[in-house]
Amino acid sequence: MSEITKLSIKEKIGYALGDTAANIAWRTIGPFLPIFYTDVFGLGTAAVATLLLVIRLGDGITDLIMGNIADRTRTKWGKFRPWLLWTALPFGVALVLQFTTPDLGLSGKLFWAYATSIFYTLAYTANNVPYSALMGVMTPNVKERTVLSSYRFFGAYLGGIIATIGVISLVDFLGKGNENLGYQYTMYVLAFILAVFSFITFYTTKERVKAVKTDDIFTDYKDLLKNKPWLILLFIGFVFVTYNIIKQSSIMYYFTHYVQDENGFFGALTEWGGKNGLAGLYLLSLLVVSMISTVFAPALTKYFGKVRLFMFSILFSAGFAGAMYVLESNEIGSIFTLGILSEFGAGLMPILFFAMLGDSADYSELKNGRRATGLIFSAGTFAMKFGSGMAGAITLAVLNLYNYDGQVLVKTPEMLEGIKLNMSIVPAIFVLIGVVALLMYPLTPEKMKEVEEELLIQRSESVSE
Repeated sequence: MSEITKLSIKEKIGYALGDTAANIAWRTIGPFLPIFYTDVFGLGTAAVATLLLVIRLGDGITDLIMGNIADRTRTKWGKFRPWLLWTALPFGVALVLQFTTPDLGLSGKLFWAYATSIFYTLAYTANNVPYSALMGVMTPNVKERTVLSSYRFFGAYLGGIIATIGVISLVDFLGKGNENLGYQYTMYVLAFILAVFSFITFYTTKERVKAVKTDDIFTDYKDLLKNKPWLILLFIGFVFVTYNIIKQSSIMYYFTHYVQDENGFFGALTEWGGKNGLAGLYLLSLLVVSMISTVFAPALTKYFGKVRLFMFSILFSAGFAGAMYVLESNEIGSIFTLGILSEFGAGLMPILFFAMLGDSADYSELKNGRRATGLIFSAGTFAMKFGSGMAGAITLAVLNLYNYDGQVLVKTPEMLEGIKLNMSIVPAIFVLIGVVALLMYPLTPEKMKEVEEELLIQRSESVSE
């Protein structure tokens, strides 16, 4: 077994580019879609909040279905890799359509928004559920999976940088003053890059851990519902994704309508992005520090353990996020400082989460003699979809509560108060409940060492039979 536990740098980078592809879409949707819908597309905050919640709730269920489909896929390439090949082009098309504004009335636009959102989320599911599960079968080694997760999220944050630079730089340039066309043309560029990276991941990775065949779908779900670590992780994933998406969704509103660069301190740096330049610089700063967190993640995990590090990350990130509420609109240096510190903790969360999903898959295999890797890893995308839908709904519900109107050029103090709350207090309070859930998580480093050793024996006996 030892000869297959280590992965080459080439394969790790190839795998990471799959999440670069996914996050080109994900990091475009999170920060930019809400403000695109309210300020460019022309929908009201209540309508957008309802749309995001309804779409994501339904789409979360399809993640579990996709996990089962992936587990039962049989090709010469494996279970999970081929889905990256099959979905690359539809995924790119879906991203373009999501940011396309048709020449329709309000009812027609709302129908278009629902239809394209459904298509996008189905394409994302078919791509990202198998991609996430792929990590669980590339190596059986627990420590190597944590390193692979770090590579993955370095790639994910790289995707965010590509998306942010793309949107901020290209919308004005390609649209020539027409934001509707600017967004659409920008998505053509991002969709092309997304598809290429998905192809690269398919061609550079390999599945090695062979799953024990399951009896039927109902057995898989029964095993899942008895998997205490997985159930806890499902809730934790929902919490941290909701936290991150509320923050991301608030950035464009916060910098477009609240922050005032009165001294022009960042003027020279943000000319490239027009009115969104400062927001773009902030987004890039957060993504860079998130990438830095992936470098420290393996060492920090080794020292603290996944569960304790997750707790520290939540407390660290939420504390600095909440502190942003007291900042005035012209305290740009402090805004950047607190935001960057908060993001370092937030950047560690998904790395730990997906590595822990792999641990829960090992736990399930040991206890039940079966391994539904795709279904178990579907918790990741389920949490992301459900959490992002809830986050979008919360963000826009708060704005609606404070009477936000995207078509009004000058925002009232009441509207600005809602924007400030979304950037600070609202996400900070929400994420703290994740600490309570982590206190109940049973897979300690000592327990996982036992699980890994027992699985080696169990798999060896299975092969000998």
